[in-house]
Amino acid sequence: MAYRSVTYRKQVEAGGGSPTAVSVDEGIATVKRMAAIKGDRPYKNGKKRKDKDQTIEIVLHLGIDPKHADQMLRGAISLPKGLGKSRTVIAFCDGALAAAAMEAGALEAGAEELIKKVEGGWFEFDVAIAHPSMMGKVGKLGRILGPQGKMPTPKAGTVTPDVAAAVKEFAAGRIEFRNDDGGNVHLPVGKASFPDSDLKANIDAIIEHFVKIKPASSKGHYMKRVSLSATRTPSVTLATTT
Repeated sequence: MAYRSVTYRKQVEAGGGSPTAVSVDEGIATVKRMAAIKGDRPYKNGKKRKDKDQTIEIVLHLGIDPKHADQMLRGAISLPKGLGKSRTVIAFCDGALAAAAMEAGALEAGAEELIKKVEGGWFEFDVAIAHPSMMGKVGKLGRILGPQGKMPTPKAGTVTPDVAAAVKEFAAGRIEFRNDDGGNVHLPVGKASFPDSDLKANIDAIIEHFVKIKPASSKGHYMKRVSLSATRTPSVTLATTT
């Protein structure tokens, strides 16, 4: 039997320990209640454990077959209440577009020089946006940015002629997603310190978005399971009607 820490067992107890699916409101309240339980023992080196504001994440287990290209889900979504922090964005473009991207909030914007900088090992950014005309040159960064999930792609909305608008959206909290090999999608919905109403608005927006983009070839039960958890808590299953 797997070892469970004292903190984990207290969290399970605080969560009710029931496998029954609950409403979004109850799920949020339960996860917050569990996240509030902190480890009261210091680390082995004597340092106190930091009381961090945990990220709350939603996981959707979908009735899709990732082996079929037409059932793979990849894209981006803007959450109505954001994620509580801005994201650093760079833009591959030139001329007036680069100036507009910088004005929109890009950390850096440029063409050949920026490409060389990234090739040289600079990765101090969260999202990379590219103008379609730049992809012939940016394409060679695929082997570097691909494994990090930072390579610009049309499906994720990071390859677009309206670079400035994309920079604004992603800097404000627009997030990319893609399903894993098991048909699961993991997305942050906010911090444990967020008001319940803000977390609910983000969760509802995510569920609504995935209902809309259900692949036509997906058969049977589509949204098999939706669960919610904080960074260091057990998960809670949410009741859905889809």
